Amino acid sequence: MHDVKRRAGLDGPATVDRDQIRVALTSRYDELTAEYEQAMAQSQVLRLIEGGDTAGDDQADSGTKTAERDAAQSLIRTILDRRTQFEHALARLAAGDYGHCEGCAEPIPVERLQIYPSATTCVTCKQSRERRAA
Repeated sequence: MHDVKRRAGLDGPATVDRDQIRVALTSRYDELTAEYEQAMAQSQVLRLIEGGDTAGDDQADSGTKTAERDAAQSLIRTILDRRTQFEHALARLAAGDYGHCEGCAEPIPVERLQIYPSATTCVTCKQSRERRAA
């Protein structure tokens, strides 16, 4: 997303090239899909190891296996959440809503989208949501 170009437009002071955005979002979505598949394969290996020879395992061995399994599941959930964010961003792009805040409908600054391309809110609305959630 670092090569996103600005151009004058009717939607605000700066809009982004939709083709570049689509390519960048799709590329990152594909990367996350590959990460997900790799994490699932690693998780299956852990299950096979865990389900295998457990004779002689002490509490530390069981605890280590549980921690590894929990970490693998957490990674999978994180990747799935991020993939969902990119799917949502692609849907917003297709609908023409990409780059506008879901909270206030104002344009999201291009700099924010460059750093966080799946952003759906401006910084102000994001901070408000986080304060309410805390």
